[in-house]
Amino acid sequence: MRTTTTTRPKSNSSNLLEEALNQPPIGETANFAWNATPIGIAAIYKGISPSKPPYDQAIKEGEELSMDLSREEREFHLTQKGLTLIFYS
Repeated sequence: MRTTTTTRPKSNSSNLLEEALNQPPIGETANFAWNATPIGIAAIYKGISPSKPPYDQAIKEGEELSMDLSREEREFHLTQKGLTLIFYS
């Protein structure tokens, strides 16, 4: 019996995100490299991925770069660069 494996193509938003993360960061803080992406502001976590996304830490460090992310929607993605938090309106 032959088995086949089907892989689902990445979504357009995933491709956009991965491409944008290859651009130079707009800033860096103690725990994050920051990128502007078509989806929103991306905070790439520099350390080992924690058990839950460190949104509060990212919001605090974003203030160091004059970004108020406290009211933004948020989500996370596991990308080639690692754990990436996305903040968007």
